[in-house]
Amino acid sequence: MSLLVIGLSHHTAPLSVLEALSERPDRAEAIAASVLSSATATEAVVLSTCNRLEVYASVPAFHPAVAAIGEALALAAGIEAPEGARRVADLPPGDPADALAARAEALADHLYVRYDDAAVAHAFTVACGLDSMAVGEAQILGQMRDSLAGAQARGQVGESLNALFQGALRVGKRAHTETDIDQHSVSLVQIALEEAAAVLGPLERVSAAVVGAGGMSGLAAATARRQGVGSLTIVNRTPERAERLAAATSGVARPWAELADVLAESDLVITCTGAVGHVITAEMLAASATRRGGRPQVVVDLALPRDVEPVVSWPHAVPGVSLVDLQSLGLLLEGRADTTQVVRVRELVTGEVADYLTRRMEKSVAPTVAALRARAAALVATEMDRLDQRLPGLDETTRAEVGLAVHRIVEKLLHTPTMRVKEFAMEGSGDDYAAALRELFDLEPKDVANVSTPPKRAQP
Repeated sequence: MSLLVIGLSHHTAPLSVLEALSERPDRAEAIAASVLSSATATEAVVLSTCNRLEVYASVPAFHPAVAAIGEALALAAGIEAPEGARRVADLPPGDPADALAARAEALADHLYVRYDDAAVAHAFTVACGLDSMAVGEAQILGQMRDSLAGAQARGQVGESLNALFQGALRVGKRAHTETDIDQHSVSLVQIALEEAAAVLGPLERVSAAVVGAGGMSGLAAATARRQGVGSLTIVNRTPERAERLAAATSGVARPWAELADVLAESDLVITCTGAVGHVITAEMLAASATRRGGRPQVVVDLALPRDVEPVVSWPHAVPGVSLVDLQSLGLLLEGRADTTQVVRVRELVTGEVADYLTRRMEKSVAPTVAALRARAAALVATEMDRLDQRLPGLDETTRAEVGLAVHRIVEKLLHTPTMRVKEFAMEGSGDDYAAALRELFDLEPKDVANVSTPPKRAQP
């Protein structure tokens, strides 16, 4: 089995494409189920955030898996299959052309593919925040942890992806504890507040409102309060959640029915509700601008799908309103990360990837080595039983000496092939050498499987 990552992010796709993929709340579950049902992957984890959608899979073959994942992503994006296009399951091995070209031609230009070693490096890089829009941010760690937990709960993860994600999470933690990347990274909310200050003036004189009460909204409210906004209002469909966030950030909770009033009263509006459909329309902003008498207002949309109707859809410009969305924030964040800290984290990732690959190579030949040693131990035990039958009067001391001598001979005979198979594994040819050992010593596949499969736990 090999590791495969296929996805798209703010690096490769415009906001409109990412938005199309984010409109289904169950998109991660649907994509993973589609990939696994195609029988081209044995494990699948989907990492879905506001600026990336990635499928991590353990696959027996590259091309069929690429086709299946491409089709699953195309379905999630609402790209229908042309009439007559063949399903992935009906394609001959190694022929992904129909599925990928027919179902995802519009999406394919935005996809990136990382295979095996490169997939490991990508997962570790993502976990450290180096591939994030806000380089060095730590929120991605929680998102990866949640994605793994969800896949585990659905039974979609096995040994390969468990090891990959656990390794990535560990590396991500190291990056944030052993370097100063946290202190030098600039978050989306911070850069948005800088833009707001440039338009509105000092934040101490700004009235701010946060629409939504989820994780990103909580981060926005906390950051706005730390930056010293003059006042803070929280609006959410669920009053209890709005009240909790307002209490935690010294703000004021307002009911959802008063959203129009809050818009008119606020100089800065930050929204991230996770709703499907626009929460704030151009018509609402125009009405708010009229009530504000032309005073400048900054609206920050951190949601995907977008909470605010995009400017290109407005029937006309709204005087005084500046809209900042994820795409514009991404452009503002380019080049803002601390180069020294990024280099330190990249060096850490490089070392961790090398260690992970070394352990994986050694582990790939370990079952063969264990089966070989188990076969040798069984032969020694058989011969000692024969010795007992032929020399029943042999005293314990002599028998122990004979057994020790036989054991030493076997160990010396096995030492060289055992060490060589590990060395070959490090060089990338361990599988061939392990296969040769299995053939030379007549090791049955079930013998290797028995030592590589952990025993089942007893049911309570």
